[in-house]
Amino acid sequence: QVQLVESGGGLVQPGGSLRLSCVGSGFTFSRYAMTWYRQGLGKERELVATISTIRTTNYADSMKGRFTISRDNDKNTVYLQMTNLNPDDTAVYYCSASLVAQRYWGQGTQVTVSS
Repeated sequence: QVQLVESGGGLVQPGGSLRLSCVGSGFTFSRYAMTWYRQGLGKERELVATISTIRTTNYADSMKGRFTISRDNDKNTVYLQMTNLNPDDTAVYYCSASLVAQRYWGQGTQVTVSS
């Protein structure tokens, strides 16, 4: 059974930092590109960052310089380090694993940026 389980979300003040984790199981993690998405209330889901199987990374423009995606294949885990958070970053953050036409999703973790 394929599972992606996100953790690390919570309430943080503007300017603060959080590190999200996503642990995968039930599939060969190292063969999949991993992507973080987010969806704010009333907004469409948007891509945050992606990391390929060879650790090539790409970021949405608004996240460049603030967010860092990384992966540890030994732990079947992808991370999203988020810094200098602002209220616009408030959203449910989802991780996704993809290989060609196959895609798996986690259930998401809530990040709220508020004073």
